[in-house]
Amino acid sequence: MTALGFLYPGHSAEDDYPRIEQLLGSDIRVDLVHTDIGEDAHRVDALREMGAPERLAAGVEQLRLAGAEAVVWACTSGGFVHGWQGAHEQVRALARAAGMPASSTSFGFVHAAKEIGAARVAVGATYPDDIAGLFAEFLREGGVEVTALRGSGVVTAAEVGTWGEAQVLALARDADTPDADAVLLPDTALHTAAHLPALEEALGKPVLTANQVTVWEALRLTDRRVNAPSLGALFVREPIVQM
Repeated sequence: MTALGFLYPGHSAEDDYPRIEQLLGSDIRVDLVHTDIGEDAHRVDALREMGAPERLAAGVEQLRLAGAEAVVWACTSGGFVHGWQGAHEQVRALARAAGMPASSTSFGFVHAAKEIGAARVAVGATYPDDIAGLFAEFLREGGVEVTALRGSGVVTAAEVGTWGEAQVLALARDADTPDADAVLLPDTALHTAAHLPALEEALGKPVLTANQVTVWEALRLTDRRVNAPSLGALFVREPIVQM
């Protein structure tokens, strides 16, 4: 059994995680702890406070007791808003507090894009334009070219959590460009786990979504690969043979 730990801010699309656990169809356990969201606002100051070290550290003891082998800060904007170096410092502090390997959804997107060979990506963000721009800058710092960027102007995670499949699909289609190798949907407040096959069929290319990428990043930290096509092209890989 591989136990994965996640720190998830507030309550929006956390039901994606048990769904993903079920779809993995393997000896993977997903443990999720809710962190204090503070002010629910896609605004730089609020997002920086949401990912403050003390807020993240408060949840790690529960994950340790659950036997988690790695922890991921499951909030894209609460990572990239600190910038490339600041996000690294955030993850290092989390690893020290947790006593285990750590990462964040923001870094998960960079690693996942490289995993599927997507050098050029289009981004469909629920965020206001200024926050979406910070994510694009973060990707570029990580060596991923952004061909197109679409923001949606949604201020709160609570509103994003109400979006259904039609809205998610429209966001991905509006963001896509012919020269993009993949489309990225970066908000962990967005329900996407149930929509991945439909998204990739509609666009004819890989789609990386925040909660999908977050779980994949935790698996990467624990040196696990799981072949789960229902979770999209990112999970269509030969699993590591366990001896």
